[in-house]
Amino acid sequence: QVQLVESGGGLVQAGGSLRLSCVASGISFRAYIMGWYRQAPGKQRELVARIYSGGSAIYADSVKGRFTISRDNAYGTVYLQMNSLQPEDTAVYHCNAVRDLRTDGVWGQGTQVTVSS
Repeated sequence: QVQLVESGGGLVQAGGSLRLSCVASGISFRAYIMGWYRQAPGKQRELVARIYSGGSAIYADSVKGRFTISRDNAYGTVYLQMNSLQPEDTAVYHCNAVRDLRTDGVWGQGTQVTVSS
């Protein structure tokens, strides 16, 4: 059974940090492109960061310099280190695993991040 389980969300004050984790099971993790997306109330889901199987990464302009995505292939886990959090970062953060970016892939259930001002 393919499954992605996120954790690490919570309530933090502006300027604080959180580290999200996503553990994958049932997939050949090394072969997958892993991504973090977020969706705020009333807004469309947006890509936050993506890391490719070789380790290269891309980021949304809004989080560059503040967030870092990483992966541990040995443990089938992808992380999102979020620093200097701002209220506009408040959203449900979802993990995604895909082999082909033209497909939807597998999604986790999401973890809530709330940043207070």
